[in-house]
Amino acid sequence: MSKQQFVKTAICNKYQTLLEECERTLAIWNEHRAEISQSRLVGKEAGDELLRLQANYAQAYTVLQNHAHNCSFCQLVSRLEGRDSENTSMPSLTAISTFERRPS
Repeated sequence: MSKQQFVKTAICNKYQTLLEECERTLAIWNEHRAEISQSRLVGKEAGDELLRLQANYAQAYTVLQNHAHNCSFCQLVSRLEGRDSENTSMPSLTAISTFERRPS
């Protein structure tokens, strides 16, 4: 979890709940992808299941991003984080977290 996400979850309970749901749906999708890959399952049912799980993750991710964009607490953290990165030589801590880098 990035420093910014840690601060957001400490300030905004809704963000914490949505983040956990996003992580949960990603884990389920990844588990099923691995199972299908290892067992070499093919066919419409396996493909449909992966598409359903991918859609669940995409929906959870979108809800999380929309919340972060519209929530005044989350926006405050983002603005403060932006100021921190301007005042230091370190890279910005607003980098996308590991689970957020895998939207497909």
